Amino acid sequence: MKVLFIEPPREFWFVMGEYLPPPFGIIQLAAYLEREIEDVEIEVLDCTAQQLGWSEIIRKIESFNPDIVAASAFAACNVYLVLRTLEIAKNVNPEILTVTGGQHFTATAQENLEKYPEIDAIVRGEGEATLTELVKNSAKKAQLPEIRGLSFRHDAKIIHNEPRPLIKDLNDLPYPGYHFVKDLIHKYHFSAMAGRNAPYTLIEGSRGCSHKCTFCTQWRHWGGVWRLKKPERIADEIEFCYNNYDSRFIWLTDDDFGKGNRADNLANELLKHDLGDDLMLFFQWRCDDVIRNEKVLPKLRRAGLHWVMMGVESPKESTLKSFRKGIEAEQATRAVRLLKENDVFSHAMFVIGDRKDTKESIEELRDFANELDPDFAIFTALTPFPGTEIHEEAKRNGWIEDFNLSHYDMAHSIMPTEAMSRIEVQEELYNCYRSFYGSWRRRLGGLFSSNRLKSRLYRHMMGQGVVRQFRDLIQLRV
Repeated sequence: MKVLFIEPPREFWFVMGEYLPPPFGIIQLAAYLEREIEDVEIEVLDCTAQQLGWSEIIRKIESFNPDIVAASAFAACNVYLVLRTLEIAKNVNPEILTVTGGQHFTATAQENLEKYPEIDAIVRGEGEATLTELVKNSAKKAQLPEIRGLSFRHDAKIIHNEPRPLIKDLNDLPYPGYHFVKDLIHKYHFSAMAGRNAPYTLIEGSRGCSHKCTFCTQWRHWGGVWRLKKPERIADEIEFCYNNYDSRFIWLTDDDFGKGNRADNLANELLKHDLGDDLMLFFQWRCDDVIRNEKVLPKLRRAGLHWVMMGVESPKESTLKSFRKGIEAEQATRAVRLLKENDVFSHAMFVIGDRKDTKESIEELRDFANELDPDFAIFTALTPFPGTEIHEEAKRNGWIEDFNLSHYDMAHSIMPTEAMSRIEVQEELYNCYRSFYGSWRRRLGGLFSSNRLKSRLYRHMMGQGVVRQFRDLIQLRV
């Protein structure tokens, strides 16, 4: 049995600058498949890293002659690239079983199987065990209805099998299959964060989240359950990537690094491993949990933590409540201060375009962001991703005006508010970036900051012309 995993050629989110991440989802699946099926032959194509265009993908499929082609969506804005990839596979050989999955396709399985004949099967939810069973039984069509977590087309009918229970212990998963892309490892980089010559890897410390924000696809995809790997396992994976793949910048992919004593336990484990001073860890963490771990921050910094991204979202209590964030604006102020005091780069995310937003409320958000003064601020437009509560409400009320999924990247306005048109929301998004990064005091302070991360980021942002690209988006949206 031959399985070809394909990460389609794609452009990356210009807001974060120039970067190329490893195809974490498919190498995780590939590693599990390799462990569970002895005679499977696996190849991974990362088309962006390998600089493969559509014609080269055709030749790769022809030469490998796979039984199954599985394509990764990564995000909703890349869905059309997945469809084109699977269509190419079918054109090469109609007998190839084409498969996709992930959050978007899980949430939209019925409509995608109805609309796109190039998709044979969709792996819903957690993919490892479902995909493995599919590979084992792909030649036995009669067995497909027994595979939990699978949606597929059979005799012109669309069948959704019962959901698959979540994996009980994430520590039983194999390490991500970086060996499948070992020849590309030095191409994976995040210029704004670690420079172009610093290979980086992704590590998964948990799945799911203990919170239920209305705009988030993650918690629903993982069944509203937060499952953790042991601190020992996370530290071992970090050391593995550090030693075997020369990775010095490591992004912990957890949607929320979490609460309790998790931070302290991981810091202790990392210090035991005594990795080099050049290790740079990136966490995604809630403001309130940063505050709860005030005493642990110095230890985490010694263990390699350099960068924390927090969902601040808004200074308005009513907006935070409507998002079901469970935080207060004052907590963002304290969290940013604590990170700066511990020499940890503070990265704040903001959202505009809530239904009740006005030009005045967004101006208040800009003022709050400038006063908060994180090292890095990203402003996003509220996006109704399929599978979220926001999407259900917006669809029900007819608020969605842009149905082009390639625009679902949080940089394009998708909906109006009660007081503003969609174009006005786009204009306000640009104004947020111009207000924050247009300040010469902030620009010069960033460029000549003693914090090397901040200095590198501001030089990179200016070189990439991020603010100008948001201005240009306004003209494209008119």
